[in-house]
Amino acid sequence: MTKVKLTLFILNVVWLFAVSEVSYGRYTAIIIDANNGDVLHEVEATQSWYPASLTKLMTLYMTFDALKAGQIHLHDTLTVSTHASQQPNSKLGLRRGEHLTVEDAILATITRSANDASVVLAEHLGDTEENFAVKMTKKSHSLGMYNTQFKNATGLPNNWQVTTSRDMAVLAWKTQRNFPEYYHYFSAHSFNYKGTVLRSINKFTANYPGAEGMKTGFTCGSGFNLIGAAHQNGKHLIGVVMGGTSSKERYQLMMQKMDAGFAYQTNGYPARNIITMSTKSAGTPPYQLDCGNGAVTHSKPTSSRIKHNSESKNTGRIKTKIKASNKEKLKKASTQSIGKKKVKNKNFHKP
Repeated sequence: MTKVKLTLFILNVVWLFAVSEVSYGRYTAIIIDANNGDVLHEVEATQSWYPASLTKLMTLYMTFDALKAGQIHLHDTLTVSTHASQQPNSKLGLRRGEHLTVEDAILATITRSANDASVVLAEHLGDTEENFAVKMTKKSHSLGMYNTQFKNATGLPNNWQVTTSRDMAVLAWKTQRNFPEYYHYFSAHSFNYKGTVLRSINKFTANYPGAEGMKTGFTCGSGFNLIGAAHQNGKHLIGVVMGGTSSKERYQLMMQKMDAGFAYQTNGYPARNIITMSTKSAGTPPYQLDCGNGAVTHSKPTSSRIKHNSESKNTGRIKTKIKASNKEKLKKASTQSIGKKKVKNKNFHKP
């Protein structure tokens, strides 16, 4: 009877993991046991993907590392540069020359995914955002994130800024283990800035039982991404979902996979570990969503991306001056005006 119950339990857990994959398009995901790093479930965990604002978790890791080393302090005052003030949404709306503390910048980055606050931290720690991104990549490789490259501190689109869900799970796990004194910031539900209470945009933190927080992300290239961490009955899990076609979908996927993970039992069988699992990257990042007209991408567009967008919602105008008596001018005008299509993408976060 005990064997029958055990078999039914295992089948139920398998069903819980399987049901989260039935009605969704392509995505990448991984669930690990944060107590030991065992991989409970994964879907294309080493597939290359655009990180979007999950990038900010590395910006925060670097900040916590500097705090722990005594290089900076929570109440140090940071000054906003022109570059930081010009970041696109989502942001606090910081102005050039304005001041905020390190702690404020941390909370703004976690709760509001504020691009301007993230760049302020990056420039304070690395002089320039570009130099800071080099340091981010070097640190990520030292942590075992072998398929990750960073090009900025925010996750704004860049074709060369890539990662995998496995690498992001490693980062979340190392952040949790290496900085317990700062880890509580991820569970913040709101952020009080200059007398105004700004609510967190992370619905997983707000709604999932035992949620400890972590980070959301979105660009047209990446789709809707999410890193989540939670605890139930003494068990701690970390999950990564990348490539949701909507904000709702990423939360559904994460919660379904977390539920299955908390129901999962190894029963003495050896499990793969996130440190020892294969890190061979599969292919190039897919471009998930056609967002239509909107903010111009900050990445260098590939030929395939231009074709994809120009064949969808983008339009071009060909203007020629036609004179019935002058066929040569008509021919010249038509030749010069071909191919003047404008490609625009909406590549910014939506609080």
